[in-house]
Amino acid sequence: MMSARPGLLPKLKSATARALWCGVLVAVFAPALGCAAEAPVAIPPAAYDVPKAAGPLQTAVLSGGCFWGVQGVFEHLVGVHKVLSGYSGGARSTASYEVVSGGSTGHAESVQITFDPQKVSYGQILQVYFSVAHNPTELNRQGPDVGTQYRSVIFYANDAQKKVAESYIAQLNKSGVFGAPIVTQLTPFQAFYAAEDYHQDYLLLNPSNPYIVYNDLPKIRNFQKLLPVLYQARAVTVTDIKQ
Repeated sequence: MMSARPGLLPKLKSATARALWCGVLVAVFAPALGCAAEAPVAIPPAAYDVPKAAGPLQTAVLSGGCFWGVQGVFEHLVGVHKVLSGYSGGARSTASYEVVSGGSTGHAESVQITFDPQKVSYGQILQVYFSVAHNPTELNRQGPDVGTQYRSVIFYANDAQKKVAESYIAQLNKSGVFGAPIVTQLTPFQAFYAAEDYHQDYLLLNPSNPYIVYNDLPKIRNFQKLLPVLYQARAVTVTDIKQ
């Protein structure tokens, strides 16, 4: 995968600047290098999972690079009621895009997934997360984005989520399906702070943005192809919820 010089992209604090810069890099270098967006990895379901059952809505908070694409993927997951882009891992006072982009707040760009446990399990959410939403073997980066704010993290809400995540990571590492160790951190959930409004539904509202075209739209296609049972064509959007 094409990547920019480490430390460059986090300094582009404007979302528009980052997207435009990535678009320039893609247009100039991708054809010459024969680059393509990162391929998905077909992985087995979690051997240990919490069975699907009726109950109140639950939440999962995950980080895996730029939240534009991760939110876009999970908005197509069956059983999802809402997916928000935001920040987790740091303080409320530093939960803003320009500050988080500096890479020193402790925050990771994250998504908060509200889901129906009768329709989708936590293990199934992690299957999508590991296979198509991001690359869990990349440390403190995802594709062209470099910095701890793009790290791979599961913010588990309770012991049940922790056990599913720990067991699944051990299962996938043992299988060697990724060809490299998973570096995803497991961290107890403390707080989630929703990102600015212009970040919500960014993929759906900006499908022709070069950054989205190269890095994120392939994830949606891969999701549909690789895990069709978990994919729903109509995205659950933040915009719809507000209306």
